[in-house]
Parts: sequence; C-alpha cells; structure tokens
Amino acid sequence: MYGLDLFNSSVLGALGCDMSVFLRYFPAAATMYDIFVALAIGLILLIWVWNLFRNYWLGAGIEAEDPVKLSIRSVIFILLAYFADSITALVLDIGGTPYQWIMTSSLPSLDFASFESVLLVIIGVCANGAVTLIVLILIIILAWNYIKLLFEAAERYVLLGVLVYTAPVAIAMGASQSTSNIFKSWCRMLGGQVFLLIMNAWCLRLFISMVGSFIANPLSI
Repeated sequence: MYGLDLFNSSVLGALGCDMSVFLRYFPAAATMYDIFVALAIGLILLIWVWNLFRNYWLGAGIEAEDPVKLSIRSVIFILLAYFADSITALVLDIGGTPYQWIMTSSLPSLDFASFESVLLVIIGVCANGAVTLIVLILIIILAWNYIKLLFEAAERYVLLGVLVYTAPVAIAMGASQSTSNIFKSWCRMLGGQVFLLIMNAWCLRLFISMVGSFIANPLSI
C-alpha cells in the first residue's frame, strides 16, 4: 500500500494539459518543432503546386480543385501551420481548466497505508482467516487495477504531447480536399485525448475520495 501511495503521488503530480513535464523528459520535441513547421509549409506548397498542375489535365477526366479556392485554402493553412504552437496552447488551456478543477477539488485526506491499517483492523475483528485472505486478495486486485489506470493516464499524456508537437504536419494535410481527412482525424484525436485525460483524472479522484472517506469513517462502511 505504501508503494501504491508512491505511484499515486508521482503520477498524478506529472499529469495534466501542461507540456512542461513532457518537455522535461523529451526535450528534443521542442528543438525539433521548427523542423516540423518547415516540413509542414513545404508540404502545403507541394500540394498547392501539384493541384494547380492537375488543372491542366481536366480535359482528360482528371479531377482538380478550383485554383482560387485552393490558393486561399493553402494560404490559410500555411498560417495555421506556422502558428500551430499558439493554437495547440489554446486547446490545452481550454482542456486544462476542467482538469485543474477536478485535481484541485476538496477531497478527504488520502493515505493508502492508513487505508490498509483500517481494513486490517476491521477484518481482524469481523472475519475469520479465510475471509481475511479473500479480502486481502481483492485489495491487491483493486490496487493493481488502480496502478493500470495511472499508467493509462500517463500514456495518454505522452500521446497528447506527440500530437501537440507534430501538429504542424497534421495541419498541413488540411490544405487539400484529398488529404483533409487526415487533418480531421488529427483534430478528433487531439480533442479525444484531452477529454480522456480529463476523464482519467476524474476516475482517479473518485477512487481517492472513496479511500479518503473510508479512512475518515471506517465504521460507516
């Protein structure tokens, strides 16, 4: 239970919609971000030229986008790729607000070691040896699933960082109708990861509140 308390304090302290912890462990992401911006702008220009070139083959039955709309769209997505860091920072600020509300909400005090002590006292008074063994096994299973939830939240945080620092290339895919589905999928993934990270924090806080309430009022269970 002390080990579970250690996992809880370390992982929950690192999670969130702030990329400072991600950069602490993956500093190369910030240094290579300019490479992705340059690559994104180059891809947009390449898609722009290629689609303009396809207009010469309309008579052969080849589909092509309207040159004026294509040019306007390309310019817009060049600006979006260039300012991708500001856009993702805004998304993280919006998602980080409910995350902070959840993490800073008032909960009963938490100490997994005290939780174990309370359980052992109650089980020793109310149950025989066989039931005690079953209950302890259930506690271990509960702790294992809680650790898996912590690691899942950490995995989502890392994936969110990958989506944020590869944003320029994903935005570049929206410059053409033929590749716009990639850009839409990235937008759904980014929003989905922020939402799931918030829901992971909510589930973890629910578990913490249950443990804290049990420690505070063990006889009410």
